[in-house]
Amino acid sequence: MLRLAWNAGKFVWPKVRDLPHQAAAALQSTDPYQPFVQSRLARAILIVSAIALFVWWALPQLIWVRSPSIDAWAVRKVGGTVERDDLVMFDLRHPLAGPLPVNVTKYALCLPGDTLAAYTMHSDRYPKRLEAAFFCNGSLIGVSKPYGKSGQRLDYFRWVTGTIPAGKAYIGSSYKDGFDSRYFGLVPISALTRMERVL
Repeated sequence: MLRLAWNAGKFVWPKVRDLPHQAAAALQSTDPYQPFVQSRLARAILIVSAIALFVWWALPQLIWVRSPSIDAWAVRKVGGTVERDDLVMFDLRHPLAGPLPVNVTKYALCLPGDTLAAYTMHSDRYPKRLEAAFFCNGSLIGVSKPYGKSGQRLDYFRWVTGTIPAGKAYIGSSYKDGFDSRYFGLVPISALTRMERVL
């Protein structure tokens, strides 16, 4: 066995040893009047290194979104004061989301000082169940559903029409199957991180 490994090593070592020479020969021009293409190689290495450095820096800055609730594939944190219609990210803790917090990106649709109204009605599809339509300053921002896409029962957020209190926000989207404040209610603004669409 030792002899077999020794023979294999004797065969492989010359090939490995000659790799730098073969690489240098490959970079040489076949035209004897042309110099080495080392300058082109150096430029290529610089460009590839710059691209790799940019990707290394940029990728951690981006957060990839896999939700039809928002019009973005990738977002990044921008900070600052949350304003209406801003993209925001927060950790959702809810029994339907699972045992661990889920990182969620939605829109801030109704903010402190805005008038949030909720009107209940019987569901067209499930007449014995109620749905709630939510309006911010008179504009429709969401309608709850009695059941989710997987058949799980959904309870709408109970809200008496009034002004959203300081430090709270209604979070959601126009996506009819979205899971947002229609169900889990207002979110503390201190828990929100302002985001910006990148892609």
